[in-house]
Amino acid sequence: MKYRYLAVFLLLSFISSACSPKNTSIPEIGFVDAFEDETIGQARDGFIAALEERGFSEDDHTIRIQYRNAQGDIPTLTQIVNYFIAERVDLIATSTTLSTITAIQRTSDLPIFMMVSPEPKLMQVVDDAGEAPDNLFGVSESLDYIDTAFALIPEYVKPKGDKIVVGMVYNQAEPQSVNALERMEENARKLGMIIEAVPLNNSAEAQMITVSLLNKGIDVFFANPDNTVFAAFETIVKNCNHRNVPIFTSESGLVKRGAVAAFGADIYAWGYQAGKQAAEYLSGTDLQDIHIERVRDRKRVYNAEAAKRFGYDFSTNFEAIE
Repeated sequence: MKYRYLAVFLLLSFISSACSPKNTSIPEIGFVDAFEDETIGQARDGFIAALEERGFSEDDHTIRIQYRNAQGDIPTLTQIVNYFIAERVDLIATSTTLSTITAIQRTSDLPIFMMVSPEPKLMQVVDDAGEAPDNLFGVSESLDYIDTAFALIPEYVKPKGDKIVVGMVYNQAEPQSVNALERMEENARKLGMIIEAVPLNNSAEAQMITVSLLNKGIDVFFANPDNTVFAAFETIVKNCNHRNVPIFTSESGLVKRGAVAAFGADIYAWGYQAGKQAAEYLSGTDLQDIHIERVRDRKRVYNAEAAKRFGYDFSTNFEAIE
């Protein structure tokens, strides 16, 4: 009998220990990326830089950052978030939409600081009153800026037929990607252009889907804010260049990787802005005084090599990107 009581005592002790706060003075962050991508990775760099500027550095042992990358696998993404919850990190930092949505679905208590994610209503995570989850913070983006990026196309692209035909791919599983497509279709009607769009649900399909789209005779490719587009971008660029089809985009990070030009968010600055928020919280600011922000830093950039390939001059109001 005494062993039974001992077992119960040990079990209760374990539960008490698991539920009690961590006995540590060093803040701990769980940072999750949905997939591996050079452009998206700039957000984490910016996030960490903002923390360091405010005195939170792993080198100085004033913070601990656990970084995990799901490599595009949804079950792995869920496991990562569950692990951070079990570890009772002080906050979860999420980069890209899938990471943010997964964290929202798994916890309503731990603060979530998002980046490279659309505003909550576009992620379909608001309640009936249109309010975002109480534990969601960080920096989001609307689709407004895409209008300006899309409007660059008729300034530079000449149609082979009566109207400019714009090719797009989109992930049917990502709400913001579907919303972006619908918005671009409306913009195309206003600007007298035509959209040819095909679904691309994973990067493994990129070669086949891109060739299929190019076979439809598109004049230009528009790379919208879609995680699958980011992951498959090198394949998209290779095929578009082979067929002499320029790529315009709303994502400035894709210009370095081969798109011609963009008017869009600076991914590094996006992460930096979210990192400033996280630093405020870790410094003692009450969460009630922290709110979801909109991306502040956008820029017009062009790829000099791509611009030369297609004979475009972006010397006015655009910054060349290395």
